[in-house]
Amino acid sequence: MGCADVVPGVSGGTIAFIAGIYEELITSINNINIKALNVLRKDGIAAFWRHVNGNFFVALLGGIAAAVISLAKIITYLLDHEPVLIWSFFFGLVFMSIYFVARRVNKWQASRYIAFALGAILAYWITTLPAQAESSALWYIFISGMIAICAMILPGISGSFILLLMGSYTVVLNGIHERQYLLIITFMAGAAIGLLSFSRLLKFMFDRYHDVTIALLSGFLLGSLNKIWPWKELTNPVFVKDKTIYLEYNNLLPNTYTEITANASHLGWAIMLFAFGMLLIFLLEKLGGHKQES
Repeated sequence: MGCADVVPGVSGGTIAFIAGIYEELITSINNINIKALNVLRKDGIAAFWRHVNGNFFVALLGGIAAAVISLAKIITYLLDHEPVLIWSFFFGLVFMSIYFVARRVNKWQASRYIAFALGAILAYWITTLPAQAESSALWYIFISGMIAICAMILPGISGSFILLLMGSYTVVLNGIHERQYLLIITFMAGAAIGLLSFSRLLKFMFDRYHDVTIALLSGFLLGSLNKIWPWKELTNPVFVKDKTIYLEYNNLLPNTYTEITANASHLGWAIMLFAFGMLLIFLLEKLGGHKQES
């Protein structure tokens, strides 16, 4: 999840879904509520820790932090210098996961197929939206934080990509670099409220409409493939410190990519990394199934 969150276009929620921890993540977030404070007051720290699934959060956040600290620079370097290769790997990862996620629907029928189609159309539509003009108004930063965190926990939709669309990505990054504490606190407050609110909606959906929800999220994965297609012509650049961020893109075929960008398509390596991403998902699924049986 840490590696995925470094890449604008890949959601950490996708990896959580693939790894089989998504529903536990949503349930654990929902356990952070007023009841948890009452448990802490009446029964002590140990009971509170069990109530909020503390060990799960420590393991998850520790893994994310370890990935960001150790691999963020490598992934950022690959995105800047070998984008086709890194996108090919993630494309294979998400492509293969569609099958395994959709397989968790207990019974496919009309409502599930409709939810799958709607999810795919919605996610594809989001990836085609033009970026909006920047706004540093605090109310807008608050709303951006709410929406971005919702996208971050949804499979197939990247929170950083939503920030790009809303015109808040460079504003927030500049705010962090320049230590604009009011802007940072406003963004984090929006993210916290959005996370706690949206996780409750997802929990309700999983409890009441499990198969429809899984089908909808599977559709999100399919529609998101448009964003992570490896061969792109990047346009509309903006500059944040010493980094160039492209707000728009056009998907290309490998041979057209070479003609337009003058960069090698690396088709052979791309196919190998695509296959490796698919294989990794297959192995994760087998490992997850084995653990559940144990």
